[in-house]
Amino acid sequence: MSNVYYRTERSASVQKRKVKELMLKSDNRICADCGAPDPKWADVHRSLGEDISKVLSVTLDEWSEGDIDSMFEVGGNSYANSIYEAFLPKDYRKPRSNSSYDDRSKFIRSKYETQEFLKPSLRIVSSKMSFSSVESKNSLNYRIDSNSSTKSVESRQFIGDLKVKVVRGSNLAVRDMFSSDPYVILTLGEQKAQTTVKQSNLNPVWNEELKFSVPENYVALKLQVYDQDVFSADDIMGEAEIDLQPLITAAMAFGDPELLGNMQIGKWLQTNDNALIDDSTINIIDGKVKQEVFLKLQNVESGEIELELEWTPLDE
Repeated sequence: MSNVYYRTERSASVQKRKVKELMLKSDNRICADCGAPDPKWADVHRSLGEDISKVLSVTLDEWSEGDIDSMFEVGGNSYANSIYEAFLPKDYRKPRSNSSYDDRSKFIRSKYETQEFLKPSLRIVSSKMSFSSVESKNSLNYRIDSNSSTKSVESRQFIGDLKVKVVRGSNLAVRDMFSSDPYVILTLGEQKAQTTVKQSNLNPVWNEELKFSVPENYVALKLQVYDQDVFSADDIMGEAEIDLQPLITAAMAFGDPELLGNMQIGKWLQTNDNALIDDSTINIIDGKVKQEVFLKLQNVESGEIELELEWTPLDE
């Protein structure tokens, strides 16, 4: 009995730690719908009923492992909004924390119940409108039942190929007397690729394409810029990370891009936690899933990098 109690106690401790990690993310420190700071739960959401949105109190409710796993899989409020608000009209004014109950209720119903700001092809008819239901029926529909005769994507080592075009850098840091000799290294897990060196150039144009195989349990793509030195170790000129989840999830949600016309299918939102200069849209262009990314280099006095990503899933 004591062992059972210890395991239960330890499980509860792990649960609380995971919930705390979720709440410490900057995009989870404000309400995804009205921007209210430090949300602990939402009375508006609760009053609308679980058929529209399920809300758990951070401090009072018991979170199941499924609830926590779903939240980690979604990736926080910024990523959820990149799906649910991807097609929010530019002139649309979201409610604020001091908006009336009716205004907030109307927006929440439009966002989650009628899904007016989703791409029409992503909208679903269900008695349980929640982000997890959208993902399970759309964004994650590449997962095949284990009883199927078709091999599951989850059993493969890789799920797709990623092409990263390093377009250019601008206003890069000086590391030699008056200039630098920059090159870019991209790292995905154990895979690493490098551009050529541009001599004495703080605004280099590479237009070089680097390729990676994306594993099932992929991590962020790491970018580093270095200055080549002949007689000493190369100097770092800044770094950044690219979250691949918005690109891959959006691509999986829409299926074969060759059957679709040119359109926007998703967005990676700029936040204080990432290196984006502005929101990065994900588009289908001429049958290809592509994403333009403009990054401000981190841990350096200056420098920006422009990338173009292209995603190709492995054939079923």
